[in-house]
Formats: sequence, structure tokens, C-alpha cells
Amino acid sequence: MQELKGTTIVAVRRGSSCAIAGDGQVTLGETTIMKHTAKKVRRIYHGKVAVGFAGTVADAFTLCDRFENKLEQYGGGLRRAAVALAQDWRSDKVMRQLQALLICADDDELLIVSGTGEVIDPDDGIAAIGSGGMYALAAARALKNNTELSAAEIAEKAIRIASEICVYTNDNITVEEV
Repeated sequence: MQELKGTTIVAVRRGSSCAIAGDGQVTLGETTIMKHTAKKVRRIYHGKVAVGFAGTVADAFTLCDRFENKLEQYGGGLRRAAVALAQDWRSDKVMRQLQALLICADDDELLIVSGTGEVIDPDDGIAAIGSGGMYALAAARALKNNTELSAAEIAEKAIRIASEICVYTNDNITVEEV
């Protein structure tokens, strides 16, 4: 069976607020849309952390579950949990096979976590991953620099713009704000 993939996730921090938005499309291979309403953005760790994930669906769910376990282990410390997850992801034979990326945010931090051991804190408070990530990133930067929109409004509009360009992104958008 072909892999289920494709998504766009963008996160925007503005002031004391951070919002993560994602589309709802799940694509089978290169040509078939399997689902329009997937939720790839959610709250974890007692509602204090928002996460968005991109990549192969089962791998993304596995990664999200492992991240929540790390948050529990480190008392909700986002950066420490992200670093521990990245270390495990890079060194564990099974986890190394996971094909996914994660954006996570709490009241203070916004991070991207990858399987190569990267934990990235974006300079401008904007992060994006997935097939339409670079479209959403460009849109979010333009909106943040040229409007007074809230973080949630920017994130939602950036995904909507990406959905007009990227065939793996739709406009069924989920937004979580911390």
C-alpha cells in the first residue's frame, strides 16, 4: 500500500500568544485524497502545549504520543522534552524510521523537532513544516510584518493561502492557540 502523507502546519508567535494551524488533507500517494478533515493540530499535556505534525500519519501519531510522554517525564518543560525526544529519535533504531516532523509551542517557546536530532527555535517566531510549509511560511511572514492580525488569524490565513497553491493542502483548517 502507498504511504498516506501530505499536510501543512504553520505556527506564529505574536506578543504573548502563539497559534499553530494545520490543514485537514490526507493524501494517498501522489494522486488520491483519502480524507479532508484530519486533525493534525492538537493540545497535549493538560492543554498547556499545542502541537502540529506533518509526515506519514502513523509515524506522526507515534511521535506525538512519545512527545507527550517526554513532557510528562520532564514536568512540562517544552525545550527539555523536545531535546530528549530528538535524542531518542536520532539514536533509537525504530524511531529513526519515523517519517514525520513536529512543531510544538507553549506559553514561552515555539520549536520544530526533527528526526535528525534538530530542535529549532525560529528567529522570527514563525515556523512551518509539511508539503505546503514554505508557502505558509512566506504568507505568515508577510502577514506578520504588514498587518496587525493576531497570531491565530495569521496562522489561519497562511494555511488558507498555502491551500490555494499546494495540492497536498486543503482549507479545512484547525487552529490551536496557547
